[in-house]
Amino acid sequence: MDDKEKNDNLQQPTETSQPMYVTVPEDSVQPEEIASNVEATDQTDFSQIQPEIAPIEADPTPIHKEQSKIPFIIGGVAVFFIVFILLFAILSSGAKKKTTTAPVVVSLTYWGLWEEKEVMEPLIKEYQKAHPNVTITYEKKSEKDYRKKLLTWIQNGQGPDIFRFHNTWVPEMVLPNPASTPELALATLPESVMTSTEYEKTFYPVHVKDLEQVIKEKYADGTEKIIKKNILGMPLMIDGLVMIVNEDLLKKAGISSIPTNWDEMVAAASQIAVKGKDNTLITAGFAAGTATNVSHFSDIYGLMLLLNGGELTKLDQPEASGALEAYRRFAEEPNNVWSDSMPNSVNAFAQGKVAMIFAPSWEIHAIKTTAPDLKIVVAPIPNPPGGKQFSIATYWVEGVSKKSKNQLEAWKFLMYLSSKEGQTKMFEIQSNIRMFGIPYSRIDLADLLIQDPYLGPVVKQAAEDRFVSLPLITNTFDEGLNDEVVRYLENAINGASQGVSYGEAMKKAKEGVDQVFLQYKIK
Repeated sequence: MDDKEKNDNLQQPTETSQPMYVTVPEDSVQPEEIASNVEATDQTDFSQIQPEIAPIEADPTPIHKEQSKIPFIIGGVAVFFIVFILLFAILSSGAKKKTTTAPVVVSLTYWGLWEEKEVMEPLIKEYQKAHPNVTITYEKKSEKDYRKKLLTWIQNGQGPDIFRFHNTWVPEMVLPNPASTPELALATLPESVMTSTEYEKTFYPVHVKDLEQVIKEKYADGTEKIIKKNILGMPLMIDGLVMIVNEDLLKKAGISSIPTNWDEMVAAASQIAVKGKDNTLITAGFAAGTATNVSHFSDIYGLMLLLNGGELTKLDQPEASGALEAYRRFAEEPNNVWSDSMPNSVNAFAQGKVAMIFAPSWEIHAIKTTAPDLKIVVAPIPNPPGGKQFSIATYWVEGVSKKSKNQLEAWKFLMYLSSKEGQTKMFEIQSNIRMFGIPYSRIDLADLLIQDPYLGPVVKQAAEDRFVSLPLITNTFDEGLNDEVVRYLENAINGASQGVSYGEAMKKAKEGVDQVFLQYKIK
């Protein structure tokens, strides 16, 4: 067979087919595709045959079917690898971000009142070691205009994250924005930091009564249900009125034991009092009865009001006028045991001129600084005849601003300060600087102080739930609730000393106190 015949067999175009130009690879020609009339003995080198361009039939040949699968296979494999690589990159990137993202940096500003930086800085540094992303700046502020400045700064969004306030200030911690509904400046303690149940078990009953805001729902049948308890502050201390006694003056008067009830205290005061020839008091038995020279006079009157069964909202009742009469009796001649001619009561005690005073434990620092060798005994407030013993609480609390952008971190820091570790460290630092630290606010630390000669009576009264808070505390410098109530009580005491009847003096005081309570929405 000649070359022409071979080519005729290989090339058979149809008239209707349209040519598609395809170059068939040389190595794609297989022996079985050769025409059947090619003799087996023909030794023609098929690798040298270059087929002419031939039109593709309507039904493609098997060669073209097998070729058309290759791009799909290759494309599928490529897509698989691309998707795999993309997923791997995304997952790797996410894992990398998760492990390398740094904690959010938090800056807290803390306004204090009485504690120096040397007390607070070690505690702050200790906390920051465990929380390197938190920076805390402590600033000791002046008590002058403190509350008003604090609220103004918070209102303007420039106030501190953490601040100190008095236990009686809650009703007056309202932002000064008359154009809107009054808003409390105090943020509430998150349940994630401490639940109300934990709070009630950790701190003394007076803390809970002062700082726990109970939200109730009233029903048509008159019943109520507690639906929420908001905690408004973290106490780091407890304090209130105790009896401070000059032991030497008692012994000099022949009294061998510290009075434990009210009658014993009054009798001892009369026995100790010493007067000169002109009936001038030389040594006083007990500092009470006046307003001008008795430190914490309003606190003491409030105590006597409670002991007499009275209430601050009912100053026109006999219990209130009776308490005023009992208070004034200590300074009324001829049987007076105190006089307005004496120095200020705390100074008089340090000078050995009065045997007994009622004051918070922090006044002991001033007394011992002035008279370090003075022998003093601290005792709980004496029991009243036939009644329950009370004392007036006065202490400071740490709060968190409602406008703070870092409330959670602020509460976490206060949680540390109020912990066993935080409070014991604070007490240790304070005791290295002054005579002793502030009494612990935690019930589970009571055993550490119950035998302390100066702080034991404070803890005892707190543990026995004898402390009551009333907004008539001197020296809170609030220029509001306390200072205004104190002023009306001062007027009543001074009026009674000038001859105004006790009942009239207290009725006048009630008019002023009612206005103050109305202003601060106290019922």
